[in-house]
Amino acid sequence: MAREFIDCHCHMSADEFAQDLDDVILRAKKGGLKALVAVTEGGREFEKVINLSKVYPGFVFPCFGIHPLQGSAQDLHSVKIQDLEPFLPLFQKYKDDIVAVGEIGLDFTPWYAQTTQERDEQIEVFKKQLEISKELHLPVNVHSRSAAKVTIATMKEQGIRQALLHNFAGKPSVAMEGVQAGFCFSFPPAVIRNEQRAKLIKQIPLEHLCLETDSPALGFDKHVRNEPQHITLCCEYIAKVKGVSPERVMEVTTLNAFRLFSKLKV
Repeated sequence: MAREFIDCHCHMSADEFAQDLDDVILRAKKGGLKALVAVTEGGREFEKVINLSKVYPGFVFPCFGIHPLQGSAQDLHSVKIQDLEPFLPLFQKYKDDIVAVGEIGLDFTPWYAQTTQERDEQIEVFKKQLEISKELHLPVNVHSRSAAKVTIATMKEQGIRQALLHNFAGKPSVAMEGVQAGFCFSFPPAVIRNEQRAKLIKQIPLEHLCLETDSPALGFDKHVRNEPQHITLCCEYIAKVKGVSPERVMEVTTLNAFRLFSKLKV
C-alpha cells in the first residue's frame, strides 16, 4: 500500500523553517505526506501562510487563527480581542483559500491566564472565531491546555460540528464528550514520551483520530526541530497503543482528515 499521510496541524510559517522550507517539504513528500494543514498563531502570519499555499499548491493548505497565547517566548500573554480585531477582514478576503479556522482555543495555564478577566477574554476571542468558522462553513483546529472541559463545552454550546482538538491532554471522560459531539483528536510525536497519553489514545476510537506533528515543536526529541516527515512516529505509536497495524492507522486517519477538512484537494 502506498503511504498517504495528512499532517493535520503544523506551523509551516514558523521562523524555524525560513531557511530550508523547500528541503522540509521535499522530505515530507518523500515520507508519504499528501497534505499539510498549516495553522497560524497570530494575524501577522495570515498572508505568509497564504503565500506558502501558492508556492506549494495542493500540498500546503492554510488555516487562519489567533492562538490563546500571544507574543514571543519571553513575552507570552493571554490573548486580547485587540489581537484579533485588526485581522477580521482577512478571514473574508481569503475565505476561499483557507481550509479551517485555527489555531484557536483556550489556554488557562496559571502563569499565563492568572485572572478571571484574562480567561473571559480568551473565551470571547475563541467564541468570535468559532462564529467565523460557522459563517464560512469551515472546521476548527483547536488548542486546549488546562482548559479541556471548558473548550469542549464552549464548542458544543456554539454548535460546532467539525473540530480537531490537537495535542489533547484532558481527561479521558472529557475526551469522550468530544467524541460524542463528533470531534476528532490528534497527537504529535512528543506523546511517545508520555504514558498518560497512551490511556487517552486507547480510549478514543480510531475513527476520531487524525495525525499531526505540530512542527516545528513537540517532536520526539525536544531538543531537535520537528518536521512533518516525522508523522510516521505518530502513526506507529497509535498503532502500537491500539494493537492494530500502522497501515490501518494511516488509512483511517487519512480518511478522517479528508472528511474533517473537506476542502483538502490533493
